[in-house]
Amino acid sequence: MDAQPPPGGDELRTRHYLQHLGARPIGHQEATMTTPEPRRPVTPTRIIPASAPLPARAPDPDELPPWRTPPPPPPVMTAEPPPAPPPPPPAEVIHHHIHEHILVPYDEEEEPRPRLWARLWDALVTWRLVVAILLALTPWCGGRSPVGIWGHTVHQARTEAGVLAAYVIAGVAVAVTWALSRRTGRALPRFLLVTTLVGGLGVLDWFDPILALTGVHR
Repeated sequence: MDAQPPPGGDELRTRHYLQHLGARPIGHQEATMTTPEPRRPVTPTRIIPASAPLPARAPDPDELPPWRTPPPPPPVMTAEPPPAPPPPPPAEVIHHHIHEHILVPYDEEEEPRPRLWARLWDALVTWRLVVAILLALTPWCGGRSPVGIWGHTVHQARTEAGVLAAYVIAGVAVAVTWALSRRTGRALPRFLLVTTLVGGLGVLDWFDPILALTGVHR
């Protein structure tokens, strides 16, 4: 058989268009290209040396082989500590101004203390004392003063009751009137005190010291 002549340019151009449009003759199917899957490498679960004995049985489907080392436990996940709170704002500085006032006592100049005579004069010479002296020395009792009447009374007691009794009467009268005058401070007790104090001088006699020393009567 003679060889077929090669297709011309028009035939090649027509075939290209038909192939581009996907046209094919009736009953003709294009061969599909299949890509073979790559082979996975076989990883042995255990390599048993020639001198080692074989296991008694095969492991169950859900059982790990006795020669397989179990995987380490998963690491314990510890919760991360919460972030530290932000530092507080600096405290406000408050300045307290303390004013201290020192009070120094003022020592007034003490007035000079009056003398004893001046103090006695101020204590004794009052209007009540002046009234008491005037009433005691004025002769308004039948022409005689109260001082004269009391002096005559204690002088008569010397001759009737004795010298010692006369001194006791005069002393008790002065003590009682002095206590009343000091307790009340009125004019009447002052009048009685002046009367007994001045009138009591009538009990005195110039011979009394000799009588007290020697016991000799006149």
